Amino acid sequence: MKTDSDLKRDVERELAWDTRIDAPAIGVGAHHGVVTLTGTVPSWAEKHAVEEAVYRVGGVHTLANEIEIKQSWDTSRTDADLAEAVHNALVWDHFVASDRIRATVSDHGSVTLIGTVATLRERDEAERVVRRLDGVRYVTNEIAVDSPEVTSIHLRDTIEQALARHAARAASHVKVAIDGDTVILEGAVGSWLERRAVLGAARGTPGVKRVEDRLFFI
Repeated sequence: MKTDSDLKRDVERELAWDTRIDAPAIGVGAHHGVVTLTGTVPSWAEKHAVEEAVYRVGGVHTLANEIEIKQSWDTSRTDADLAEAVHNALVWDHFVASDRIRATVSDHGSVTLIGTVATLRERDEAERVVRRLDGVRYVTNEIAVDSPEVTSIHLRDTIEQALARHAARAASHVKVAIDGDTVILEGAVGSWLERRAVLGAARGTPGVKRVEDRLFFI
């Protein structure tokens, strides 16, 4: 197991390696597998890039992201400018059914998304597309998942087959339970990448409207 100083060092090196990140602007603390991030970044996209970088480091169990988003005056956008950018970003992304999603921009960069999509993965993608835009400070995702009803047995079988394809090692350790249109994932994973693969298998399955994450690290 890594010491706190080892974990802090590895996270700092990963941040320095990622060219999307201004590593000197980020403070890193580590205590018993919990990493705390402080500092400021100019965009929501960079804040999430920092999160992704930390999750790639082995030994990270929990992340407290206290990074603030502060844009310079010169790069700030009006809500009208940002609304146009949000619209274009959703239209250009072919993974998003933009004709079924509406966005409202207010309060200097707060974006609210509403509408309906077929899967949780598409809901996630719409938020990802928007949050990487310069000027976005906060995203409220109120998009609903509207998919055909499927039986619990079919839903569980489909997810377990996806797990076998995407995260073969984890598939034997993860239990899939179905409660209506909610999928409950419970079991052990070996890394954040493995956890992401398991969650992705569930969130990309039609018929799943909620995922309850009970996964833990070994």
